[in-house]
Amino acid sequence: MTEPTEQEIRAFFESKVPEGWFEEIEIWVARDEIQAIGRIPDITDAPGGSPRVARANRIAEWREETRSERMGIAREAEIGFGRKVSWGARCGDEGRLFAHLNVPVMTRLRARERAVLDTLVDAGVARSRSDALAWCARLVADKQKEWIEELRSAFSEVEKVRAAGPVV
Repeated sequence: MTEPTEQEIRAFFESKVPEGWFEEIEIWVARDEIQAIGRIPDITDAPGGSPRVARANRIAEWREETRSERMGIAREAEIGFGRKVSWGARCGDEGRLFAHLNVPVMTRLRARERAVLDTLVDAGVARSRSDALAWCARLVADKQKEWIEELRSAFSEVEKVRAAGPVV
């Protein structure tokens, strides 16, 4: 059995997500998780309150309104693609990712690398070495976004060439 492509996974979600749920949907595919994050219509009027709170409430309402259908789509995708599915929503500047994986990763670091993590912990930037390492990964992903995308694209092309190659 071949590994599903990102395009196949995106096509699955685009075909399953009901019309009107989202203005747009972003599908992010990782080795062990698929995140489906949709943009819902923004709150244009927040009577008697802040737009931020109104948007957060709208996301919470949408989450409850769509729960059973989302779980059905997630079950089907998890069986078909062998990965957990996490949902999220964005409304204006507010966003929320619902139940998602938080996977431990084992790594070996030398003293200088550990010292960087310890500095982040000591400075209060992170609560633990684990949080500090996650912070570093987010920083690289943010600051080197174009390079990371280029790397993913190149890897995707390698996978296509591999799949088209001879079967031994």
